[in-house]
Amino acid sequence: MAHPDREIRAFHGATFIRVYQAYSDAIADSALRHQTFVSPPFSMSRMTWIKPSFLWMMYRAGWGQKDDGQKRILALDIAHEGFAWALAHSCPSHPEKGMDPDDWKRALAAAPVRVQWDPERDLYHNPLPYRSIQIGLSGEAVQRYATDWIRQITDVTELAHRIHARVREGDMEMAEALLPREVPYTVR
Repeated sequence: MAHPDREIRAFHGATFIRVYQAYSDAIADSALRHQTFVSPPFSMSRMTWIKPSFLWMMYRAGWGQKDDGQKRILALDIAHEGFAWALAHSCPSHPEKGMDPDDWKRALAAAPVRVQWDPERDLYHNPLPYRSIQIGLSGEAVQRYATDWIRQITDVTELAHRIHARVREGDMEMAEALLPREVPYTVR
């Protein structure tokens, strides 16, 4: 199936869109226990990146095996309204084609959210010819994320490990069948 160069694809339902993040045991355990992020161990003052693409998260975190700070993969169901707020209050991480550099710098300084589009990844982490969105939350956006947007947090580390095991074994059909069903998402 052909995809547009930039399209938000995600697992989503009537009230939520799912995003992924990878954390240490301490942050993941706290988030699962509280069903949100609390400081400490989570830092409300740092930018935190959310990714609707499961495979991009697997690429970034090495299937939860890259390092201790990214060993736990969390699936976070967030309210559609929160996701829409984030995009409405965002600025591209880098100037878009035709964008005045000074205008971009001003927008970047004012926006609590960064957006970037990176090549989507396949099960082997090879880049695909279309892009997936990565969303960086800072300041007010992190506060809203932790206090208003999160509806449910689930640990999907074991799912990541099961899929990765199928990839290592060459059972791509089973690996593909285990993936979350991500479909085009319309911002609401």
